[in-house]
Amino acid sequence: MKLLDKYILKEFCRFFIMTFLALIALFLIVDFFERIRMFLSHNASVYQMASYFIFSVPVIISYVFPPAVLLSTLMTFGSFSKFNEITAMKANGIHIYRMTMPILIFASVAAVFYFYFSEWITPAAIQKTTYIKNVEVKKKKNPGVFKQNEIWYYSDKALYNFKMFDIDKNILRGVTINYLNPDFSLSNRIDAQRAEWKNNQWVFYNLLITHFDENNNPVLEWSKEKIMSIPEKPDDFKVMQKDVEKMGYFELRKYIRKIQAERYDAKKYIVDLYGKIAFPFVILIMVLIAVPFALRSERSGGIMQSIGIGIFIGFSYWIIHAFSMTLGKSEMLPALLAAWAANLLFGALAAFLFYKVKT
Repeated sequence: MKLLDKYILKEFCRFFIMTFLALIALFLIVDFFERIRMFLSHNASVYQMASYFIFSVPVIISYVFPPAVLLSTLMTFGSFSKFNEITAMKANGIHIYRMTMPILIFASVAAVFYFYFSEWITPAAIQKTTYIKNVEVKKKKNPGVFKQNEIWYYSDKALYNFKMFDIDKNILRGVTINYLNPDFSLSNRIDAQRAEWKNNQWVFYNLLITHFDENNNPVLEWSKEKIMSIPEKPDDFKVMQKDVEKMGYFELRKYIRKIQAERYDAKKYIVDLYGKIAFPFVILIMVLIAVPFALRSERSGGIMQSIGIGIFIGFSYWIIHAFSMTLGKSEMLPALLAAWAANLLFGALAAFLFYKVKT
């Protein structure tokens, strides 16, 4: 059996390497033609373009890894079926479950690798490509940072600090704005519970304005609701907002705990947190669901047919996963169920297909 395991794993790895590299190359080519006009219009150097695409590779890997495993499994067992190798294995008393064991072990290791790769490598790569595109190529200023789970934004005369920025609703929470004199002394300060972008203007709620009189004594002015004229728009602040893709599981968990401690709503972030745990399991599920499809007929097979089935399964999973995550963020599904819904559905389908193959 060790010899057979080595043979199955060797064939799978051969298909996996070809598929994996082909998908990466395809993504790079598509991304190149999408970005080339932007690079040329901003007179980007060859070094900047090369750096951008090199740092794009980890992000692409996180996209193509699960479908590469799916396609490789389909092509491996499809090839075995086409050349009657499955029949030969069955004739020697080898069950279909035992045939899939080497690939399942590979998929288990790959799932762990995928989680830590998405935890350590992918977020850093996304930040780097964003910096190259916006700062080095487009020459945009880097007016702020996302530091210690807070947003700091620097303008010509003010220093902004936000506890949280809801991008979907354009709401700033935990707002502090410090206006500075030319000598960097504080001229006045605004503290607000939140600020909402309405009708192309910022409406501040529960705000305290502090300014100083001639004797440099603080004068306080409190308002429940007030329109404040500041030059920045939501798009200016979105540059610094660290989206979920730029955070790993542990960083996102720390961020959620912080905003919950400050009594802000973190429901949509909790859905993404569960999703970061649930999604690596898709690699195992793709293997389990691909084998029965590849073995549905002993004499059927072919690479093109396997690719077609793989594309259909992959797109179906992505659609259901994205839809369930959206339902979770809109609170129509519990966060845990929303993150695991696609896995549960496709896992049940894999179990049913395995049962049909057995019978």
